[in-house]
Amino acid sequence: MDLNDTPDIRVILVEDETDVRLGCTQALELEGFGVDGFGSVEEARHLVVPGVAACVLADVRLPGLSGAEWLPQVRVIDPDLPVILVTGHGDIAMAVRAMRDGAYDFIEKPFTSERLVSVVRRALDKRRLTLQVRELRDHLESWHGIQSVLVGRSPEMARIRRNVLTLAATPADVVIYGETGTGKELVARCLHDHSDRRRGNFVALNCGGLPENLAEAELFGHEMGAFTGAARSRVGKFEHASGGTLFLDEIESMSMAVQVKLLRTLQERSIERIGSNKSIAVDCRVVAASKEDLKALSEAQKFRADLYYRLGVAFIELPSLRDRREDIPLLFEHFSFLAAARFQRAAPALTREQLSELLAHSWPGNVRELHNVADRFVLGLVDDGAGLISDAHRSPAHLHEQTERFERTVITEELRRHKGDVAQAAKALGVPKQTFYDKVKRLKVPVEMIRGHRH
Repeated sequence: MDLNDTPDIRVILVEDETDVRLGCTQALELEGFGVDGFGSVEEARHLVVPGVAACVLADVRLPGLSGAEWLPQVRVIDPDLPVILVTGHGDIAMAVRAMRDGAYDFIEKPFTSERLVSVVRRALDKRRLTLQVRELRDHLESWHGIQSVLVGRSPEMARIRRNVLTLAATPADVVIYGETGTGKELVARCLHDHSDRRRGNFVALNCGGLPENLAEAELFGHEMGAFTGAARSRVGKFEHASGGTLFLDEIESMSMAVQVKLLRTLQERSIERIGSNKSIAVDCRVVAASKEDLKALSEAQKFRADLYYRLGVAFIELPSLRDRREDIPLLFEHFSFLAAARFQRAAPALTREQLSELLAHSWPGNVRELHNVADRFVLGLVDDGAGLISDAHRSPAHLHEQTERFERTVITEELRRHKGDVAQAAKALGVPKQTFYDKVKRLKVPVEMIRGHRH
């Protein structure tokens, strides 16, 4: 599906010569573009409103207000609306000045149909992307609460947000599963922030990066002189998290010896600092995260089964980014806005080719990798003509897989634009209704969920 094939993105054509206007209209309509033709600016100006899905193609010299004089007025109404000026041979200097003043491009008479179509195609591509960015920005700004943190419109993300809010209202310990970079700590923070423990501390500990000989002291604390180097008493993570939430990331890497002590703490909700015989009550919720299936590890005797069953009260499984590709444009825009604010730079617009590249990549690093790419994009660290993703990290995918991913994303976005109306979406994409229905079913596009968010 080519962005410029969408029939609701139109060309506002202003040309006083009837034959030229008719010729331009026919050439553009043969390429599938909708055209609204007028003989003067005064007749056409009512169509130029903020956010109009169109580009303007106007002659420099017109009766009444000229195209060159109309340009600054158009830019006041919508500075991102592409304006293409049609010039005679003697108007080239004027057209160059207009380009400096914000015109998108100019075409010199006489011109071929191919030249006309090429320039208009690029202008409409640019306009479509601009409008998509605006829609995404408005969507992000309208979100609040958990939607503004766990960003995504896919069914998977809707399910996760529901589960998080349901579990946040309970004291149950939770295990979060997901590949590296899927946002396990972000989900853990949401569980904390939306619970009645939010006024307490959220304490995170990466078990994978913790030497075994220090794990016990980190978790339970120690008294002064308990071991060589213990120059003073220290509160452990459990005590610090009392009244709040303790997040244990990569719990699958915790040694068996520490697992035994963790199990006892979870059962008794009390700890003893190293070097002390005093029992200290702790009241914290434990949220654990793992890249691997803890039940399978326990069956393989690589993780304590009793600890698994003690922790495994409630589970949240996070999908990989490649399993929710329809969220990629929204997430990339979200991360670009964050990067623009952090680096105090403008967030550039994605090209159609760059968006296709994002959708085709398999994202082994998941959301974290996408965030990194967005940062580099805003910082301008992408060379002209180069892809967003470096060759070293680019992952091949079968053509069939790439096609299905792209089709699913395009169909989902078109349904969202038409408020879940399948017939209208099929018409907009130029696909027979039955074929469209078959694709929706095969690609598992969430039509009912899209309809449920029409407001």
